[in-house]
Amino acid sequence: MKRSEVNAIIDEATRFMTRQGQALPPFAVWSPRRWARLGAEADEIRDCHLGWDITDFGSGRFCETGLVLLTLRNGHPTKARYRGKTYCEKAMVVGEGQVTPMHFHWNKAEDIINRGGGNLLIRFYKATRSDGLDRRRKVALSVDGVRRELAPGAVLRLRPGESVCITSRIYHTFWGDKGRGPVLVGEVSKVNDDERDNRFLDPVGRFPAIEEDVRPTRLLCMEYPR
Repeated sequence: MKRSEVNAIIDEATRFMTRQGQALPPFAVWSPRRWARLGAEADEIRDCHLGWDITDFGSGRFCETGLVLLTLRNGHPTKARYRGKTYCEKAMVVGEGQVTPMHFHWNKAEDIINRGGGNLLIRFYKATRSDGLDRRRKVALSVDGVRRELAPGAVLRLRPGESVCITSRIYHTFWGDKGRGPVLVGEVSKVNDDERDNRFLDPVGRFPAIEEDVRPTRLLCMEYPR
């Protein structure tokens, strides 16, 4: 992805979140110059990868296959100093027809919440013992506290205010309902570990290589200077 594209995506995501009533933490708007002046007092933001995460999953087609994530709070999977923080919260922006590829988490359980905008569509499968798609067994889910069983490959539509709990080893892929506008999605989960806890059905590039055609206006969560 080009840096100019990343800058524009963050700017638009910021405007959309604000319109939906999602207030942003201070670090979401800190400039690279501000980051260059920060020392160890900001290590929790660095260590726990708080902040912006823009990905096209290696597709080169962000609008078709991509996701905007803003990690608001998170613990750390291994560092003892963060052991007491056992949770994570994210805000995400999902465009109309913009797909996050099929994946599951080895350990993480998460609530996916439609916080506003359009509808979010999610397709589910259980994982087989060999980590493929189980096309035979139904998927049991908690949808706003109500137990539901879906046929393998069935699609759940979350309207604004609705949510679903996804436990470990349940494959899911999601996208915004076409014709309904982008979706502000919340995620509340166990500690997030993007480097070790994601299992994509097909290989993807989780963190994009950035072509530096312009200067960054905001740094991504993996780019902070120590």
